[in-house]
Amino acid sequence: MADLLLRPSPALRPSSGAIPARTVLTAGLVVSLTALLVALIGLAVDPRSIGGAPAWLKPMKFAVSVSLYLLTLRLLLPSLDRFRRRLGTVAVVLVSLLAAELVLIDLQVVRGTTSHFNERTPFDAAVYYGMGGMVSVVFLATAVVAVMALRSRGTDRGVAAGVRWGLLLALVGMAEAVLMTVNFGWQEGGGHTVGAADGGPGMPITDWSLLHGDLRIGHFLGLHALQVLPVLAVLLARIGLPEQMRRRLATVAGAGYLGAIALVTWQALRGEPLVAPSAATLIAAATLLAVVLLGVVGVLVAERRRELGLRATR
Repeated sequence: MADLLLRPSPALRPSSGAIPARTVLTAGLVVSLTALLVALIGLAVDPRSIGGAPAWLKPMKFAVSVSLYLLTLRLLLPSLDRFRRRLGTVAVVLVSLLAAELVLIDLQVVRGTTSHFNERTPFDAAVYYGMGGMVSVVFLATAVVAVMALRSRGTDRGVAAGVRWGLLLALVGMAEAVLMTVNFGWQEGGGHTVGAADGGPGMPITDWSLLHGDLRIGHFLGLHALQVLPVLAVLLARIGLPEQMRRRLATVAGAGYLGAIALVTWQALRGEPLVAPSAATLIAAATLLAVVLLGVVGVLVAERRRELGLRATR
């Protein structure tokens, strides 16, 4: 991501008998990128639809998401230097379970059925609940990494704030998947659509509902905070802003991002599509934007006062 995060670290070299986290995550990336290639080929040659969407669209989206997740963790390794031994174990758990989930999603596509919220047969139910168990462990493993990030020392504080917020909000995004599993009002076994059964008209690529609320939106935003906020923190460092100022800006961005997750989730729970926000949603969005802008202005003013104070003491 940047030199601030990617400085070579001798402490990350493999210890005796241990598989380094970097090697494990790289192997996981190979698996997820292979799954992505399979899905792209499937989209090109397989005309079937499952649940109203191209059969291989969900495998493609999951492969992209898993690839980004593993790549981000790999890039964050230097900032978690002191936990390198535990990270190797955590990486093995994460890669094993995420690879298994990708295989099961592809298997269900080959069988011509859905992988999630599917209890039509005992096998389908076993796949669905098995993946639920895997994701629960992935959540816990990510929580472990987040705790490591909170306890890490020696990293640039502005970048560290972005990393911590990204990990914490990724956990929020993972936890939001629970809402889909208990969304029983529209189809048996749960689902992501609020106001109708899954499978109606959807947006290009994401397939988010065009007519009803969709719980996948908040889930998506939360998961990818793990990329957005650390990258933002690195970009702020690149333009040369003071460390303390960047740390505060990362906090404002993290809090605003959390507000955005809450907003789109609230919108979805009211059965409202993302592309047709109500007046209440627009007012809430405008309020959130105003609060974030005020936070940014507050940080800039505080930094200006600090600079003036330093000049006055010279």
